[in-house]
Amino acid sequence: MAVQAARKLREPVGDPEFGPWLAQASILIIDDEPGMRNFLMRTLGPRCKRIEEAADTDEATRKLDEHHFDVVILDNIMPGKNGVDWLAEQRAIGLFADAILITAFADLETAIQALRAGAADFVLKPFRSNQILNAVARCLDRVRLQRENYVLRYELRAASDHMLLRDRLIGESGAIRQVRETIARVAPLPTSVLLTGESGTGKEVAARSLHSLSERVDKPFVPVNCAAIPPDMIESELFGHVKGAFTGAEGSREGIFMHAQGGTLFLDEMGDLPLALQGKLLRVLEDRRVRPVGSEREVPVDLRFVFATNADLARAVEEGRFRADLYFRINVMQIHLPPLNERDHDVQELADLFMRKLSQQLGMPPVHLEEEARAALARYDWPGNVRELRNVIERTLILGRFPLEQLGASRSPQRGADESDGSLADLERRHILSVLRDSGGNREEAARRLGVSRKTIDRKCAAWNV
Repeated sequence: MAVQAARKLREPVGDPEFGPWLAQASILIIDDEPGMRNFLMRTLGPRCKRIEEAADTDEATRKLDEHHFDVVILDNIMPGKNGVDWLAEQRAIGLFADAILITAFADLETAIQALRAGAADFVLKPFRSNQILNAVARCLDRVRLQRENYVLRYELRAASDHMLLRDRLIGESGAIRQVRETIARVAPLPTSVLLTGESGTGKEVAARSLHSLSERVDKPFVPVNCAAIPPDMIESELFGHVKGAFTGAEGSREGIFMHAQGGTLFLDEMGDLPLALQGKLLRVLEDRRVRPVGSEREVPVDLRFVFATNADLARAVEEGRFRADLYFRINVMQIHLPPLNERDHDVQELADLFMRKLSQQLGMPPVHLEEEARAALARYDWPGNVRELRNVIERTLILGRFPLEQLGASRSPQRGADESDGSLADLERRHILSVLRDSGGNREEAARRLGVSRKTIDRKCAAWNV
């Protein structure tokens, strides 16, 4: 109850007439007339989170270098440089905020120039307070919609486990209880967190837990799989770019860092981040500023970073595949997610949860798990961890029966301590190859069924000369 009450206090009250986002907005006013600046400050100041003013474009440029603004309100006719020309220059070096041009001259040519320079709206002087408030609200709604759509792309690319588990780490085993306790302690702090563990152990679910228990719960949670973005695109995806920064960059675009502004950025598969980008990420972590590709300006960002990997980053550092300085920078607080076969009887609870949720999602009746099926669940080693368990339950619903033969073929024998490693490796090999055969040799489909990445399947097959 206390957590819910705290969340309600943090939620923006919003203006019933001008939308809920005005209370969170950061606005810069640029006008050489003190009277106009005072009017805008009185109109917007009590309604928004942060407001700054500048008497000329030079002062405005300095303020843009120091702070992030959601909206810029800009007078066109000013001494020295007019607003349209200044806006065009700023767009070229990395201004992504929406701009509202205010002017006393309503000629068509000025309006066309303003749109070409990147103005989002055009307000004629003299204007009433509700006109400028409506213009700002339209900009904020548009920016919010663009960012939500962008973030949704990454939500849809993310693993489907979190759609069922969301911010819940299910289970009563000692191992998972310890993880929950650690998350509860670190979540309210600004500390970066490194989540480690095998593929499919629930690292994204843990990251969402950290976000939901933090002060940033009402801001975006953006999951990014570094291994899923082509190396030649990942810098632009993360940092954004300005128009003309590279071939095909026909317009400027904010990157993931900016779309996650104020919230939590979850970078999964950190071991696959290209070396060249590791240095740039280190700068972001140290300075909390990002420089879009082709931009001359570094943009301030306010983010909580959560990292994840199923690789041994310490070994990657020794082998020169991962920067030592970045490793020590992200490894401030490490939380290890235990594999499913070390979580006692959690497999039974998770199986029941997946059965209940997936049956609703698929519109199919639940399949009762007999004792033999539950015994197989308990015996199996689960090389794909929680994600593989979810796939087995979905397969059970589709078939209308528990696929005992598939788990039985890979059932763990009783083995002595001295032969444990070899038996487990052989078990993994037989299981993956069995799924690969069932998939007709389609590695992409086999990876989906196992709940691992395609890269993992390729690496295993290469090692086995398959």
